[in-house]
Amino acid sequence: MNKLFTTIFAVAVSCATASSLAQEIKGDAKAGETKNAMCIGCHGIKGYQASFPEVYKVPMISGQGAKYITAALNEYKKGDRKHPTMRAIADSLSDQDIADLAAHYSADGAVASAAPADPKAVKAPSKEPSAQVQALLNKANCASCHGANFSSPIDPSYPKIGGQHADYLFVALKAYKVDNNPKVGRSNAIMAGMAKQYTNPELKLLANYLSSVDGDLKTIPQKKFR
Repeated sequence: MNKLFTTIFAVAVSCATASSLAQEIKGDAKAGETKNAMCIGCHGIKGYQASFPEVYKVPMISGQGAKYITAALNEYKKGDRKHPTMRAIADSLSDQDIADLAAHYSADGAVASAAPADPKAVKAPSKEPSAQVQALLNKANCASCHGANFSSPIDPSYPKIGGQHADYLFVALKAYKVDNNPKVGRSNAIMAGMAKQYTNPELKLLANYLSSVDGDLKTIPQKKFR
């Protein structure tokens, strides 16, 4: 019993230490702009479409939260997100690279004071949902994590989703429903539980609505291509 306790304690301390060290890494936005060569070929072209696992627009990441970008890239590195191209790219990045890229993209095109400091001051979404969509939003209480306007998440490691491409949101949501596939899927217990409550047509309705509201996300081409 003592051995078991000691092992559990050691693992807990190790995880806490690793988490603490990860939190100490400060991103440099200027450095990130020099490291984004592998990013701009997809995320720096307006309307650019990916073709795996189906055709959809790659997500807008300029203006996205730095901690979410960091979390997402680390999930690709760990294999919790299984997109082969993104996994390969994430595997090539150091923790400092990830922090720098996250700092760059969170600041790239960001609007000053876009998110109120007081969560209670967050405005309603710019477009009201239909009764059908509102019922779907209520089912998983999407606003409780992503904010009333879907651009003010309660945790900085959660994404802003307001105004994101509908086809990307649809593919991402479906990915949480996939189990035991080595190339497709996302492993997140909370999101899996949420997504599996819906049929794919219902997920498409949600994605279309979330895409239609105003948000902070943009696609900003590299300066020399503007």
